[in-house]
Amino acid sequence: MMKKKGLMLTTVFASALALAACNGDDKETTTEKPAGDSTKSTTEEKPKDEGTSTAETPTLPMNVENEGDVIDGGTLKFALVTDSPFSGIMLAELYENAYDADVMDFMTNSIFDTDGDFLITDEGIAKLGVDADNNKVTITIQHDVKWSDGTPLTADDIIYSYEIIGHPDYTGIRYDGDFQNIIGAAEYKAGTADTISGIKKIDDKTVEISMTKVSPAIYSGGDGLWSYAAPKHQLKDIPVKDLVSSEAVRKNPVTLGPFKLDKLVDGESVQYVANENYWQGAPKLDKIVLQVVPSTSIGEALRTGQYDMVSSYATTQYDGIKDLENISILARPELAYSYLGFKLGKWDSATNKNVTDENAKMNNKQLRQAIAYAMDIESVTEKFYQGLRSRATSLIPPAFSTFHDNTLTGYNYDPEKAKALLDEAGYKDVDGDGIREDAKGEKFAIRMAGMSGSDTDEAIVEYYRQNWKDVGLDVQLTTGRLIEFNSFYDKVKADDAEIDMWMAAWGTGTNPSPLGLYGEESAFNYSRYVTPELESLLVAIDSKEAIDPAVRAGAFRAWEDYMFEQATTVPTYFRTEIMPVNKRVKNYDASYANLTQWHEVELTAEEPIK
Repeated sequence: MMKKKGLMLTTVFASALALAACNGDDKETTTEKPAGDSTKSTTEEKPKDEGTSTAETPTLPMNVENEGDVIDGGTLKFALVTDSPFSGIMLAELYENAYDADVMDFMTNSIFDTDGDFLITDEGIAKLGVDADNNKVTITIQHDVKWSDGTPLTADDIIYSYEIIGHPDYTGIRYDGDFQNIIGAAEYKAGTADTISGIKKIDDKTVEISMTKVSPAIYSGGDGLWSYAAPKHQLKDIPVKDLVSSEAVRKNPVTLGPFKLDKLVDGESVQYVANENYWQGAPKLDKIVLQVVPSTSIGEALRTGQYDMVSSYATTQYDGIKDLENISILARPELAYSYLGFKLGKWDSATNKNVTDENAKMNNKQLRQAIAYAMDIESVTEKFYQGLRSRATSLIPPAFSTFHDNTLTGYNYDPEKAKALLDEAGYKDVDGDGIREDAKGEKFAIRMAGMSGSDTDEAIVEYYRQNWKDVGLDVQLTTGRLIEFNSFYDKVKADDAEIDMWMAAWGTGTNPSPLGLYGEESAFNYSRYVTPELESLLVAIDSKEAIDPAVRAGAFRAWEDYMFEQATTVPTYFRTEIMPVNKRVKNYDASYANLTQWHEVELTAEEPIK
């Protein structure tokens, strides 16, 4: 498996995401998780994660060593935990959520490797050369790497991935301000140039990319660097606008990872077989079978030995599996955070920019701050998350130890302060019914979108709605109920008029730079909040001057302070992900620095232990 050091998010390195949201396991009415890949600078929309328990915070290991002699080959059984079918978009340039990232993880097209600090190393398919003085980078294929169909990987495949993202007909989420750092990308996108002038093929194994700037973000897959290759020999005759629906993407992808697709049931299951052309040698497993499993069923499925590993497991359901003797439970800090977002504008598809609406209902800073102070997050983490969630104090997760500022305190539960802020902003209870009217004295209700998922999602949302009611705010659910994952993100991305605020999560990928999530040209900037000051702060984080770690740390802090004050995106939870592993898996390390790769996985029995 690729080292999950990098989307979605996410978008899922996509600067999107990856995406950008979270998937099934952690939807506190949220969203997605980092797509599993060794070199992702992308984000992803993640789901959330609810449950019912008051268990003490568990102390869990990051690795396990199981006894027993290994068998030859064997089939690993993998559960994709989701209450929705997976989309089945199996191309890094196009996918947008963590479920598809998990499907692709076994056959990823990532070309870089990263270390425990999520920085690109020279140990992957390709190595990165940086010429900061001249704003250039080189990507060099280091081995005689072949695609899963036996065709050699060449510089043309690396270049083609950029041409897909930059193409005028590309409608995905990875063409953003970061990508436009590549010289010539904007002209290519506009259709005024036939190529991206800043990208040059030096030879069959070397690509040179000229950029307007090269900053520290380059080493995390930022500055417009793309960390995947696309099989040009398979895709070149398919119009870019048709790629997302093509059989080459949906049915028979040609890939670089340790396994390749063998059988597919749309949205339900995938069977992979070992890729005999894998550049690191033959995998030790014969096959991997991935199946969709509902969040309500995964605990029982693990207990009865139906699966060896899972894509995610709700921390709120930890009590249900913590005493099982047939599994080991590993844990690590998640490259993600949950948040509460506020709609303040629209995405302009004509200019590919976010546009802030000064008249938006939620465009009152004190209102947003009051909503944040009214949330009793500590009680929710204690009751539902068993110590595996904590109140988030910033928009940089603790997993980024170099950049996370632990002196930040964030918002705390202070309903009296929330009431005072609402009074100052003019939101007062005029008619004495306990619910505040707006500054004009008119009825005021806030519509919040939340994501459906595990059994206690509704209970958690209702708890927060009561928190807000306690300070005089009427918060109603968009559509009157929690929304299925895919539909939820469709509404959020479309700036649906029914959404004033929403609860979701970001899988950040391995690049801590926030430009891909909060910039003017970021499709993931779902709040649509843009100001000259914010743009300046974002640029400073990835500036040439920020090569100096002290300068970059200061730039991160200035941005964090600004985001705290504006409260357009309020972080709610830092997350610990738990990873159940059946005890027939010989050895497994979940740490970011030493993550076991899929081709290394071995089994000690023909079937999962029950």
